[in-house]
Amino acid sequence: MVRELRAVGATQPGGLGGSSRVQCGVADLTALSLPDGRTLSVRVSGPDNGTTFLFHHGTPGAATRSRALERAVHARGLRFVTFSRPGYGDSSRRPGRRVVDVVDDARAVLDALGTTRCLVAGWSGGGPHALACAARLEATAAVLVIAGVAPHGAEGLDFLDGMGQDNLDEFGAALEGESTLRTYLEEAAGQLYHVDADGVISSLASLLPAADRAVLTDEFGEDMAEGLREGVRTGVGGWLDDDLAFVSPWGFELGEIVRPVTLWQGTDDLMVPVAHGRWLASHVPGVVPHIQDGEGHLSVALGAMDAMLDELVALGGGVG
Repeated sequence: MVRELRAVGATQPGGLGGSSRVQCGVADLTALSLPDGRTLSVRVSGPDNGTTFLFHHGTPGAATRSRALERAVHARGLRFVTFSRPGYGDSSRRPGRRVVDVVDDARAVLDALGTTRCLVAGWSGGGPHALACAARLEATAAVLVIAGVAPHGAEGLDFLDGMGQDNLDEFGAALEGESTLRTYLEEAAGQLYHVDADGVISSLASLLPAADRAVLTDEFGEDMAEGLREGVRTGVGGWLDDDLAFVSPWGFELGEIVRPVTLWQGTDDLMVPVAHGRWLASHVPGVVPHIQDGEGHLSVALGAMDAMLDELVALGGGVG
């Protein structure tokens, strides 16, 4: 059970579970208190009576604006809901968390909203967390995975093959353990504390094919920079725990998944190589895969956003 909800910043009537809340652009940002004493930072936008679209952000990241995605979600009558995973932004850290542990937090958010049915999506590092919901979150009607990470050590998958140098270094550090990884991430985070849209390209140079560089402009570039800044604002704990969870047992089996899953992956992705998408396409039960030629880690979603969401809604049995 959720113990307490409180707003972040100045308050107004209403909000999750009848609590107060603060308006952040088109969204409400709310602090959700959990029974174990942790707090989650939750962002909600769109129609109060719309079917919930629960979004799991990338790594590193946080519950910040994703304006293109939110507009597309709202246009389908859906309510956009996301939360910063433990250790990101104002969400309390949960050291040693596994991928599957996101299900408890997702359930708490849905309970606070009074939601019994949702559509779930995860992009990049959010992909494994979306799959955990496909396996264990009862309210899930259907799941969308965008360029999601596959399990480390999976038979038939070379986890690192095809990654850009920054990710080779990052996951190499993760495989050496928490101390080595923390040293690496603290140095890497120095480039992100004040990053802007132009800085995203220079900071992630080895991970961005031409297709991704082309979309990192204007609104989308600003939103990605904001997510990266918020993801490291309070330290690298969330980023560190994500990486360690990815290279450890996830805590559930893909064979548990009985809910519909659609998967989208670009062939030119240097963050999560296409081999991950192809492996998941062969191992997630009943998955509907879309491998997009010439698309990268970011462009794959922006170019096919309407098609992705329409398919997700259809797989989930429609809106309402």
